[in-house]
Amino acid sequence: MTTAAPAAPARPAKRRRGGGSFVGTYGLLVLAVLLFIVFAILMPGTFLTQTNLNAILGANSIPAILALGAMIPIATGKFDVSIGYALGLAHVLMMVMVVNGVQWILAALIVLVILTLVGIVNGLLVELGKIDSFVATLGTGSVLYAITGAVTDGARVVPTGERLPFGFTDLYDSKFIGIPVAAWYVTVIAVILWIVLERLPLGRYFYVLGSNQRAADLIGLPTQRYSVYAFASCSFLVGVAGVLLASQQQIGNPSVGSEYMLPAFVAALLGSTVIKPGRPNAGGTIVAVVTLAIGLAGIGQLGANFWVNPLFNGVTLLIAVGLAGLSARRKILAGIAANKAVDTVAPAAGATGARSADSELTDTVGPHTSAAPDIEPAADSDDVPPTS
Repeated sequence: MTTAAPAAPARPAKRRRGGGSFVGTYGLLVLAVLLFIVFAILMPGTFLTQTNLNAILGANSIPAILALGAMIPIATGKFDVSIGYALGLAHVLMMVMVVNGVQWILAALIVLVILTLVGIVNGLLVELGKIDSFVATLGTGSVLYAITGAVTDGARVVPTGERLPFGFTDLYDSKFIGIPVAAWYVTVIAVILWIVLERLPLGRYFYVLGSNQRAADLIGLPTQRYSVYAFASCSFLVGVAGVLLASQQQIGNPSVGSEYMLPAFVAALLGSTVIKPGRPNAGGTIVAVVTLAIGLAGIGQLGANFWVNPLFNGVTLLIAVGLAGLSARRKILAGIAANKAVDTVAPAAGATGARSADSELTDTVGPHTSAAPDIEPAADSDDVPPTS
């Protein structure tokens, strides 16, 4: 008499990556290509020229750097809304020092140090002061705006006498292999951030901090320190953008800066819906900047009124926040479904009912970008930082 061998437990079915996954990951990039094609067909004599393409790249380099900076605190689940006022202070300080004879390289280093200290103060207010990041950075932004007004006495900083140093003006005006050098700065910064966030432990810790504070505490991460790192990195990039803005405008305007904040957050939040849907990422942010740049440039060349730009940015921001929240919720629900599938085939003897720090750590999918209720999901394996 023969007995049938016990059937092996069924493996949970793998998630299929269909058309919906492609649209969610690369849909915005496809939209950018389609917009480019449409405007090229409608305006072949102006839109496709090298001059116009260089103008688009140059004009959007500073907003791109700001968007990449704003993305870093968002990755930790926080916001830095002082970036516009910090940008105004950075470019005014740069102009004041250069006009008064300070060597421009030294002036740039001083600006970067000051702005980094501003970021550290923001992080300390949030972590040690236990102030909501939105409120804390809104307050520091107002202080920075007041300092900008005090430094300039409310007037523009205009060079007099000798021309500004060529090295300083060439920071923005020069080209490399026919492409504005400012666009190369953006490329280098984006690549560095991509490596840090996707390949280094620091980036993984940022994501853990933004998505599951409890998991970060359980594995012993110094959450306060990494939060300060995020704000300091953001302000450092704002300082870089401020130096470039001074080189671009070649005057110091105390009222410049605040209008850059909205486009930066639009790009950072919209970028969290593509490439790595559900979490802020450098590649998605660049795709968002390019899409917005092509759209605004095309609309402007078609003769749109001046109020179309803020309308476009405002509507896009609302859409970006909604899509970011939707992407995060979909990833959370997919993780829950995967966990349930594993639980149905797990041997009953292995169930202890207790959760370890490692199991808490797997519940990280990226920072919440909406007001959706906290749900404990399972994450992709590459989101989990190494533990010793």
